[in-house]
Amino acid sequence: MKNFLIGALFILFLLSSESAGAQSPDTSLAPLITNIPNRNTISLDGPWHYVVDPFETGYFDYRYQPTARGFFQNRQATNPSELVEYNFETSPTLRVPGDWNTQNDKLFYYEGTIWYEKSFIYHKKSDKRVFLYFGAVNYDAVVGLNGIILGQHLGGFTPFNFEVTDKLKDGKNFIVVKVNNQRHIEGVPTNNFDWWNYGGITRSVCLVELPPTFIQDYFIQLEDLQKGKISGWVQLNGTHKDQKTTLRIGELSRTIAMEPDDKGLAHFSFEEKKLQLWQPDNPKLYNISFTTAEDNLSDEVGFRKIAVKGKDILLNGKPLFLRGICIHEEAAYGGGRAHARDQDHILLNWAKELGCNFVRLAHYPHNEDMIREAEKMGILVWSEIPVYWTIQWDNASTYRNAENQLTEEITRDRNRASIILWSVGNETPRNSSRLEFMSSLVRKARSLDSSRLITAALQISTDEDHVSILDDPLGAYLDVLGCNVYPGWYGPPPAPDQKFKTAFDKPLIMSEFGGGAMQGLHGLETERWTEEFQNKVISDDIAMLKNISFLRGTTPWILKDFRSPKRLLPGVQDGWNLKGLISDQGIKKQAFFTMQSFYKAIQDGKIIFGQ
Repeated sequence: MKNFLIGALFILFLLSSESAGAQSPDTSLAPLITNIPNRNTISLDGPWHYVVDPFETGYFDYRYQPTARGFFQNRQATNPSELVEYNFETSPTLRVPGDWNTQNDKLFYYEGTIWYEKSFIYHKKSDKRVFLYFGAVNYDAVVGLNGIILGQHLGGFTPFNFEVTDKLKDGKNFIVVKVNNQRHIEGVPTNNFDWWNYGGITRSVCLVELPPTFIQDYFIQLEDLQKGKISGWVQLNGTHKDQKTTLRIGELSRTIAMEPDDKGLAHFSFEEKKLQLWQPDNPKLYNISFTTAEDNLSDEVGFRKIAVKGKDILLNGKPLFLRGICIHEEAAYGGGRAHARDQDHILLNWAKELGCNFVRLAHYPHNEDMIREAEKMGILVWSEIPVYWTIQWDNASTYRNAENQLTEEITRDRNRASIILWSVGNETPRNSSRLEFMSSLVRKARSLDSSRLITAALQISTDEDHVSILDDPLGAYLDVLGCNVYPGWYGPPPAPDQKFKTAFDKPLIMSEFGGGAMQGLHGLETERWTEEFQNKVISDDIAMLKNISFLRGTTPWILKDFRSPKRLLPGVQDGWNLKGLISDQGIKKQAFFTMQSFYKAIQDGKIIFGQ
């Protein structure tokens, strides 16, 4: 009902704008443009003016009716008698990309609306189409350009764009974005989650300049390992979508000519026997380019094959154990949303130092630089959407929101060799509505990308003999089982001979385990919050994991401490989840070195699971 009211008000708002003489806005998102790092872009990052508006005065009047464009007009008083009760030009600024919580102490806990404004100069080009691209805005973004409302986007971790070719002026322009990070029970994630609700324009913003007909998207993959068969497609956007398109891979001396259909779609396929495969110890990337009469787009891609066979995960046909760690998208030192390549590189280097060949990026899609850095560093990736804990399983609009976030995630990242797993959720309860919701997401993921494996982080049940059993019905739809367990932290320690069974002939990744510690607090291993206690929990978990014959990967929770309003113990947590193996100041705890030794033993072939 709430979504319906918001939608109705938004429509009324647009109608009110038109009645006030505004140009009729195009309120639909343009199809997502991929590979932004290799496009011709103009950055709009930097300081943006902002106005905090908890009562949404810039959106509704005193009768709570939509105002005629409100703050989107960016109006200034033209004479002393005119009443205008806001002024972006004299308002303070926030850094974009960035969260507002850690940029202003007064906004640390703020949940509500903040208006962002950016003025810029642009000189129009007759031979260019222009798109306004947002890497991510958390959570509800309504975007306007030069007083015209472009549209709305829901979801805090995926990109979106609008075409603005005909809405830009030659000279001075201004963007106004209404950002609201309030939690809603019908949202994705819902109103209850265990990480900080960072608000704001949290990833980069840019203008993308493109030719009249351009390469919008493409997909290239190793389809058949034995034959070296590479296949894929390319999608053109524009008025001349049937123009000849060429794929070139110079290092392989390959030139593939294609003739797109009248919808701009062309498929290709060829065999290459001398292919160097992408893998963690040799993350080989090839320079490729797609060329048309009007456009040229390059990328670096890796070719590898991920599959399952029974309870094994196979990378390029060989069994693989995933030595991993969970990571939140939070800056390495001090917290705040991570949004830059150097921040991502620190986190991934810590993972490499731990002995990882794999990371679980929890619990939402991370920024594109993180995925690309992992690819260059030879780190495999689990990528997830924020279907977390208890979603409104019977709400059709909630499902559409989740499916849209999944679609945007896969669209952006499906050419990255590092990603081997799409996850459709975390720790969701068993019921029929949830099963239909999440199995539908699995089907959607497969329709968008059949080259990767599908997983979810499940929870375990225990039978009368205290045997841990993986029998969640969702497991039947997945390729790889994920499972979160916290013996010794939530509940008693695991028994030395703890038994595990599965209802499925599928591999398992233990996607969460561990406990918390306040870095620098020492004592007995029976004293909670000490490093010794956390280390004992991790050590007991490792002993338990060795009993699981179908275990093919582990990602303990979590690389570093991160902020969470759910963690309230004064003098210890103070708003931090302390389950990190590294503190928020980058100091490694005892458990880090215990996991490091465990991964070294796995890598050296000294551990055989289930024996």
